[in-house]
Amino acid sequence: MGLADASGPRDTQALLPATQAMELRKRDYHMERPLLNQEHLEELGHRGSAPRARPWQTWLRCSRARAHALLLQHLPILVWLPRYPVRDWLLGDLLSGLSVAIMQLPQGLAYALLAGLPPVFGLYSSFYPVFIYFLFGTSRHISVGTFAVMSVMVGSVTESLAPQALNDSTINAARVQVASTLSVLVGLFQVGLGLVHFGFVVTYLSEPLVRGYTTAAAVQVFVSQLKYVFGLHLSSHSGPLSLIYTVLEVCWKLPQSKVGTMVTAAVAGVVLVLVKLLNDKLQQQLPMPVPGELLTLIGATSISYGMDLKQKFDVDVVGNIPTGLVPPVAPNSQLFSKLMGSAFAIALVGFAIAISLGKIFALRHGYRVDSNQELVALGLSNLIGGIFQCFPVSCSMSRSLVQESTGGNSQVAGAISSLFILLIIVKLGELFHCLPKAVLAAIVIVNLKGMLRQLSDVCSLWKANRADLLIWLVTFMATILLNLDLGLVAAVIFSLLLVVVRTQRPHYSILGQVPDTDIYRDVAEYSEAKEVPGVKVFRSSATMYFANAEFYSDALKQRCGVDVDLLISQKKKLLKKQEQLKLKQLQKEKKLQKQAASSKDTSVSINVNTSLEDMRSNDAEDCKAMVSPGDKMEDATASGQEDSKAADVATLKALGLPQPDFHSLILDLSALSFVDTVCLKSLKNIFRDFREIEVEVYMAACHSPVVSQLEAGHFFDASITKKHLFASVHDAVTFALQHPRPVPNSRVSVTRL
Repeated sequence: MGLADASGPRDTQALLPATQAMELRKRDYHMERPLLNQEHLEELGHRGSAPRARPWQTWLRCSRARAHALLLQHLPILVWLPRYPVRDWLLGDLLSGLSVAIMQLPQGLAYALLAGLPPVFGLYSSFYPVFIYFLFGTSRHISVGTFAVMSVMVGSVTESLAPQALNDSTINAARVQVASTLSVLVGLFQVGLGLVHFGFVVTYLSEPLVRGYTTAAAVQVFVSQLKYVFGLHLSSHSGPLSLIYTVLEVCWKLPQSKVGTMVTAAVAGVVLVLVKLLNDKLQQQLPMPVPGELLTLIGATSISYGMDLKQKFDVDVVGNIPTGLVPPVAPNSQLFSKLMGSAFAIALVGFAIAISLGKIFALRHGYRVDSNQELVALGLSNLIGGIFQCFPVSCSMSRSLVQESTGGNSQVAGAISSLFILLIIVKLGELFHCLPKAVLAAIVIVNLKGMLRQLSDVCSLWKANRADLLIWLVTFMATILLNLDLGLVAAVIFSLLLVVVRTQRPHYSILGQVPDTDIYRDVAEYSEAKEVPGVKVFRSSATMYFANAEFYSDALKQRCGVDVDLLISQKKKLLKKQEQLKLKQLQKEKKLQKQAASSKDTSVSINVNTSLEDMRSNDAEDCKAMVSPGDKMEDATASGQEDSKAADVATLKALGLPQPDFHSLILDLSALSFVDTVCLKSLKNIFRDFREIEVEVYMAACHSPVVSQLEAGHFFDASITKKHLFASVHDAVTFALQHPRPVPNSRVSVTRL
């Protein structure tokens, strides 16, 4: 009963209207809590106040919070690993990691040869960077490590900078130093760009550019492996046209090919292709792909060791593979200046490939990839890897697809694959010393299938977008002819120039109103859209800036159907003739008046006055004869009678010139995204020129940032006010129809004849 009584007032308040319930609460509050005077408040505040924190303590607390936030941001493993669902994900990551490691082993050995390095350094590059990315990466599915495009870019650098007139061991040591220093530089570039949030730079590498570039790189990779397939010893070529020189040299030395090497490469290639076809056909039935590359690697090594292919058939083999890890080595700072350009290009290409694949998998599985953190993660992988004599890496498309398809859910799979590679480095690496290099070349060539399929982009882009096809072809040819670094620079420059050219020639249109609506469409494309009588509405499909401002003005004058420049020129000529005639007449009048004033003879004065009247009549006849019948000049209405002088209005009609069939021009600026100084001047010139031919100009559909830029550029003044600016085209048309342009106020003094 007591509980019911206690809750009664609350229930009663709940049934009352809102205003009465609030009054009851206020009354209960003041009845239950007596008011305190100032002394009581000060006493309570003095008793309950905590000691103020000193400034250095506040700074330290804020610094700790910022450091903790930065640590979580740049070390994502601290965020996702504590929440890792072991029961659901661990088995899938374990199988995925083993599958990727089985692919990583032969590809690491093969791509090291592609980079011009001993095969063991491919194993190093498959361990250190992968484990570093496990700590710092944000993508759950990409497989970081050796990649064909990156390896061939590194190979072009090592072959051009490493000395050639030395023995094999010295050349290998020099190339390892160049590659590791290059990896450190690539890592520094990527980390620096990531820390300054420069991840958007990859947006300048469009998809056609990247696909054309990787296709050309695949051709470069294919050509670079021909010497291992045919067992040839080629001279090193670098720089522009190096690919052409290599192909010519291979063709020249084909008679020197080794049959044993060719047979080994052919058999290995056929086995790899058959296993891949089997995996594609039985993809749904197999829990994981058949490790064709690993089986080929083991089988080829066993056959080479058992049949002694090196001694009997002169087949080149990998040779000694040292076991154990190498100590860290400082990069050679003297090479920095020579490697700067190549390092930046490799950094951009590696990041572009990684982030494109990462975003594809993130979209497919519903998570987010931080592009700036990806730059930092890849940069640290290359930076730390370079200290441990690795060459630059990125992510592999084939391994990433395997990591996803075999049940990989996180980078735990990458960590497992790196630990498997570590086991190979420490214990099992020396078992592959009899592995033929031709087998590694076959592995590289078979794995190029996906990138070489991109040659079909030519047909699809021809039907879809010719401009993108042009970017693809220019990128492909530039990379083939100029090599990978200069080819990338040329491709980026060309794609940016193409963007400028395309914005220089946008689509210009005259808009008409769809009947009984406020919708305006291109009259050339929509038959129902009709031009508003007396009003021209002009629109461009691109923003107006310094590169296309002149084209905008020319297209506007052309689409309006009036030769504005010719009309203004004719008007100025007629006005100039009038001014000259007036000046000449005034001079003659002054001369005759002076003669009349100085003459004392009345008869002479009469004669002079008579001559003055005759001269005026003759000048009037000359002025009338000056205007042809087609360009007959009419007397303008006299104004300013308070000045006791005739000042006629110089209208086109009064001057005998044709008038435009519209009185208002509306510029639809909805496509305008920014304003530069050239755009401001062009818009002012448009206002000036069309007002000369008695057409008022209005602007419509400007975005707020554009209006702010117009104000900052002092575009608005006494003649061009914000009254000429409207929120929509329909508002501008409505205003123009209600306020047709009045007779211009510009006056010229014309003597009445």
